[in-house]
Amino acid sequence: MIYSDKVMDHFANPRNVGELRNANGIGEVGNPKCGDIMKMYLRIEDGIIADIKFKTFGCGAAVATSSMATELVKGKTINEALSLTNKAVVEALDGLPPVKIHCSVLAEQAIKSAISDYYKRQGIDPIPLVGEIKED
Repeated sequence: MIYSDKVMDHFANPRNVGELRNANGIGEVGNPKCGDIMKMYLRIEDGIIADIKFKTFGCGAAVATSSMATELVKGKTINEALSLTNKAVVEALDGLPPVKIHCSVLAEQAIKSAISDYYKRQGIDPIPLVGEIKED
């Protein structure tokens, strides 16, 4: 299996890894088939993702997609973060092997899950804004 240089870089030097103590949105998703688990921590201020961190238990592609996804939404509005697709994550990493595409889907779902949690903490029903978070 061949990974792009960007995938290898984000795996070897993941960005935004760790926990956010002052997170106001936390999401966790997993894929029971492969065992990958992603946890995203968001700090949203005035509708902007002021900070984001992740903890991922999984393969190199899972770590790389988590890292890239955090880079793509940091500093963006909630709506911009919600429009992030797994395809955009894959493209930003210069591609993933077909058997690893599910990792990018998890990264997208983890961000949406954290935003859902943020809305719930604000007393807002997240489903009309975020949609259902489906796990494989």
